[in-house]
Amino acid sequence: MKFLDLKNISERYMELINPSTPEKVLAIGKVLGLKKGSRVIDFGCGFGEALALWAERFGISGVGIDIRQHACDRAMKKMRERGFSDRIEIVCANGAEYRYGKHSFDVASCIGASFIWGGYRPTIRGMKDAIRTGSKLVIGEPYWLREHIPPEYAKSEQSIHTEYDLLRITREEGFDFEHVARASHDDWDRYESDNWYGLLRWIEENPNHPERGEVIDHLHKSQDEYLRYGREYLGWAMYVLNPVSY
Repeated sequence: MKFLDLKNISERYMELINPSTPEKVLAIGKVLGLKKGSRVIDFGCGFGEALALWAERFGISGVGIDIRQHACDRAMKKMRERGFSDRIEIVCANGAEYRYGKHSFDVASCIGASFIWGGYRPTIRGMKDAIRTGSKLVIGEPYWLREHIPPEYAKSEQSIHTEYDLLRITREEGFDFEHVARASHDDWDRYESDNWYGLLRWIEENPNHPERGEVIDHLHKSQDEYLRYGREYLGWAMYVLNPVSY
């Protein structure tokens, strides 16, 4: 079974598909200075929950891009149901290939989807032309909690940096960290458990599916990895990047 199909299964009971909370997403919106009329472009928007939260609280408009048709369908349904479809456009496309008007947004975000460009630095480079002069980026990104990571785990997660390396890259790309909203252990546990819940319900509901074994393997691998390595060695946070003006 393809990886994105597995994500469709594991995330089916979730709205915010990162180890964070609506409260932290709204706090980030406040730091970003979002207000009525602000235009946001969100790469890897998932089910559109961050955009919906910002539209409801701050009155933003904008565009969400995701490569999964399933995610886009859910996001578009959400915007219709919440009354935001006239302000928030959902586009089903590869975010790295999406053509936007340069310098036409007040904020560009990529919350937990830097794989779109292949890492943290190329994500900054991929988004910065979307924002107006002086505007901000927000990136949700994993980072190593420790300097020394078990080699077998580090080898499987080669795109992950230490947090200090994220800061260094940010400065080299012409931005400063303005704000950090970290995932707590509770946030991580909720996120991982919600994924397991979705997988288990599907396994129960599909006893004769030809790919059931692959879904079981994916569940067990994700549980083993999180409890053996992830909870101890992996952090995650949303970073607000402010352009250098000095």
